[in-house]
Amino acid sequence: MPATLLHTHRVEKPWGRHDLWPGFPDPAKDAPPVGEVWFQEPGDTTPDLLIKYLFTGEKLSVQVHPDDDQAHARGLPRGKDECWTILAATPDAKIAVGTKQPVERDALRKAAEDGSIEDLLDWHPVKAGDFMYCASGTIHAIGGGITCIEVQQNSETTYRLYDYGSDRELHLDDGIAVANPVPYVPIVSPGRVDAERTVLVEGPKFVLERWTGGSHAVSLPEGNTGWIVPIKGSGEVAGVSVKAGECATVTGRETVSASDDADMLFAYLGTKRI
Repeated sequence: MPATLLHTHRVEKPWGRHDLWPGFPDPAKDAPPVGEVWFQEPGDTTPDLLIKYLFTGEKLSVQVHPDDDQAHARGLPRGKDECWTILAATPDAKIAVGTKQPVERDALRKAAEDGSIEDLLDWHPVKAGDFMYCASGTIHAIGGGITCIEVQQNSETTYRLYDYGSDRELHLDDGIAVANPVPYVPIVSPGRVDAERTVLVEGPKFVLERWTGGSHAVSLPEGNTGWIVPIKGSGEVAGVSVKAGECATVTGRETVSASDDADMLFAYLGTKRI
């Protein structure tokens, strides 16, 4: 099939929220908070990318992910580069990416053990419209009060370095081994291609574009898949309709017709824009 509407999978998290985002029904007040909504293909499939919404009510753990080579050495299919498109944020919302200065591994372990790792991290204020790319090996922590769309390599391998005194398991040996504890250097976006498309990131693992309304031609090589994620508005491709709060995949050569009020993301594997 050239286009498929994906299933949604709601993930309850202790750091989640009861107020989500237009297109998603709020959980009941007496139900556990929802922290993530994943978009998944029908059946038992493991695509290379995973698209999810995050709804943070509290800070997430300080964590790090392996890169592809490190993951392969551990028998895992891939590493985890990820990026965040910020949809909404409270005035004090922040994301930590990288350290303020290079940190020796022994010092990093000590800081993770005594909690001072929070002070080593570089906390960046974020607001609606911001975009951040977090490469594998980057120590990071997403703060509370943020609604964002995360596009990531499809891996849930997470090494927690610190979790604010909770009883969840930490992974200091693995995490420190794969961490690159240096200041964060943003990947420079190629920027606007035309009035309807802005390239948010172009590699090294995937390409992410942001589209406005109108017609968008898609021409993907055989075996490559594109993910369409309307932030608002709606679209149609190959007879499949998709609206805000949903996600659809597309393959081959197709045209995506987006509503006049549409604001959507389009992601696909690759190092260069197709």
